[in-house]
Amino acid sequence: MPADLTPLIGRRRETTLVRRRLSLSRLVTLTGVGGVGKTRLALDTAAKVGHMFPDGVHVVELATVREGELVLWNIASCLRLPDRPGHATLEMVVDHLRDKRLLLVLDNCEHLVDACAATVDTLLRAAPAVRILVTSRQVLGITGEQTFSVPPLPTPVPGRGTSARDLSRYPAVVLFEQRAAAIVPGFQVGRENAEAVTRLVHALEGLPLAIELAAAWMRTLTVQEILSRLEDRFGLLRLGSRAALPRQRTLRGLVDWSYELCTEQEQALWARASVFSGGFDLCAAEAVCAGEGLAADTMVEVVNGLVEKSVLSRSEHCGRARYRMLETIREYGQERLSGVGALTRFRRHRDHYLGLTARAEAQWFGPEQEAWFARLRGDHPNLRVALEFCLQTPGEATAGLALAVAPRHYWITCGSLGEGRDWLSRLLEADSANGAASAIRASALATHAYLGILQGTADDTLGILDAAQTLAVRMGDRSTLAWVCHHRAVAATWNGDIAQAAALFEQAATALRQLGDIGGTTECTTKLALALAFVGDLPRAAALCDECEAVTSKHGESWLRGFNLFTRALLCWHKDEFSTAGTLARNAVGLLRPFNDWWDIAMCVDLAAWSAARTGMPERAAGLFGVVRSLWASIGASLHTAPFMAEAHERYEREVREGLGTKAFERAARRTANLSLVNALDYVVDDQVAGTLSTRRSAEQHGRSISQALTRREREVAELAALGMSNREIATKLVIAQRTAEGHIEHVLAKLGFRSRAQLANWVHQQHSAPERLPSNRTPRRGHG
Repeated sequence: MPADLTPLIGRRRETTLVRRRLSLSRLVTLTGVGGVGKTRLALDTAAKVGHMFPDGVHVVELATVREGELVLWNIASCLRLPDRPGHATLEMVVDHLRDKRLLLVLDNCEHLVDACAATVDTLLRAAPAVRILVTSRQVLGITGEQTFSVPPLPTPVPGRGTSARDLSRYPAVVLFEQRAAAIVPGFQVGRENAEAVTRLVHALEGLPLAIELAAAWMRTLTVQEILSRLEDRFGLLRLGSRAALPRQRTLRGLVDWSYELCTEQEQALWARASVFSGGFDLCAAEAVCAGEGLAADTMVEVVNGLVEKSVLSRSEHCGRARYRMLETIREYGQERLSGVGALTRFRRHRDHYLGLTARAEAQWFGPEQEAWFARLRGDHPNLRVALEFCLQTPGEATAGLALAVAPRHYWITCGSLGEGRDWLSRLLEADSANGAASAIRASALATHAYLGILQGTADDTLGILDAAQTLAVRMGDRSTLAWVCHHRAVAATWNGDIAQAAALFEQAATALRQLGDIGGTTECTTKLALALAFVGDLPRAAALCDECEAVTSKHGESWLRGFNLFTRALLCWHKDEFSTAGTLARNAVGLLRPFNDWWDIAMCVDLAAWSAARTGMPERAAGLFGVVRSLWASIGASLHTAPFMAEAHERYEREVREGLGTKAFERAARRTANLSLVNALDYVVDDQVAGTLSTRRSAEQHGRSISQALTRREREVAELAALGMSNREIATKLVIAQRTAEGHIEHVLAKLGFRSRAQLANWVHQQHSAPERLPSNRTPRRGHG
């Protein structure tokens, strides 16, 4: 076993999982992209299980071997078998291993995968007590093989203002800090550089080799300067150890090595698939990447080859396999994509997602609605790439407008009103240069105005609606005219003119019915019912709700059915059936939840809060008002509730605040506002979750009180132990004796009542766990990269 020159950072969980696989299988292969740390993990695992093998652990390094015939010779040499003339190497190795209990580590097998597979299969069959641990970017593909994909190191998310103390629980940050400190003595991640380090390790995607190469630049540059030069990551990250293999000294050399191991078809797919962002499915690969020597009917085989070589990673999303490249791999592929080829692929990429969104729009009102939303949500990064292509490429703005308005409800249901408006604004400006009137421009103007209305800026968007209507009349676009009428109805609702809104909703519903648009008709009808409920025409509103319920049930639709249920809840409220209103509102949240429709969910939660206030549950009402606050903030709207609900909202919030007292009210509201998204909605729909919130808070406070019982040094030791550091490594890090570190560990475990480091690591993680905030509406940075 070669000695480690530096400690292994943050791989405790992975080591445990690999050890478990080794206990179940005689062959385990560690796969993963180059530079992810397969070798270090394999050697660390081997060191930890070495005592289980009386005949030792033997490491066979194959990175420098070029001929398959030499694999066996290297194994024999590692086992120190004599070179006896007249005896075949395979026979010698088999005879030696037949009755041995040992672990054989074959490192870097990807370029010799066929020879390694044949050799390993023979050895495992001949030597029943031998186990083999392999590292390779490609699986061996033989019977009995268990694979483990080594992930990058966890990284913090930029922009969250994470403190330097909290950053110390992220292995990627710890690795950078330790390697930088080896070059710049005394370097630490502190308040002044915490965000820069966060952005750096996040941009490097937690790849250990990339982080180490970046840290090497600390001899010359600051963290911020390294970060600013990272756009040319292949040029920057080239200061590896002179003792390393040539391909491991630079990031480009590492990726070049992977590229050279691919077939010509795999290389072509790697380059062409680099136009995707955030992942893609097989259907998208066939549509975008096929042609010019890469047939669509062979795509699945080529994709499989890249998955086996760890260029692509596979995941499952809504029953469909999706494939993803690390950004480093993707940027390399785009470099390989020629200028003309890139233009062709980006245009085919745009066309594919334009067709996908058109199909989603056509099938939106039906049983596949939830599946379509999930699919579009998963492809949101690809929609951005396609929109950016249309914006930056002359003559493509009109196609971009078509992509941005279909399906019509996507920007609303995905909670991205601000982003949708931004894309439409920029594309409309680019399209205006063409000077040509079109129906799609009229629809885009109307959609842009509608998103603004939903953000609470109705008065500022009426002029845009006028322009949309004028253009739609000119183009004879009856559908857009009907939707302009709908949008004006929503604006009238915002301005408190409910009677006018009801008339406009009815006009829009009639026009859409004449066009055969069942989904649009139903949407306008259920909103008409809502308006009628507010003007006091409860019987007709109830009848329209029945009509909408029948249509949505017949077609298997969910989104409008949830909105219709909210309208029913409001009808119950107006009839003083407060408890029923609250129940229906919570049920509506259950239907709207899969669509991330924060706008309508916020209205449902508001109504549930009123119900709690009127049925003698003031603390519950305060908690629900806290969720309402977070939901409206997440939408990016300048609202604290729907305008037509503002009067009742303010009245009931005031009553609850006066009943509980301001401090108690704000405490209950903050508690729910700070919940994760999942827990916040669980709190809304499940009374048991709400009932246990106080208990959970007490437990958290108890955990903090235990943490406070630890001394400052004991807390430091606990943090480092949770990162997977040994007593020796902790002693080195804190510049204390190893025996002192051992004593601190014993005291910490005793104070916390734990028996193992695993329990300690789990407890530290829980203490650091920051709640997932409700989604923000910030527009992400644009760009193909």
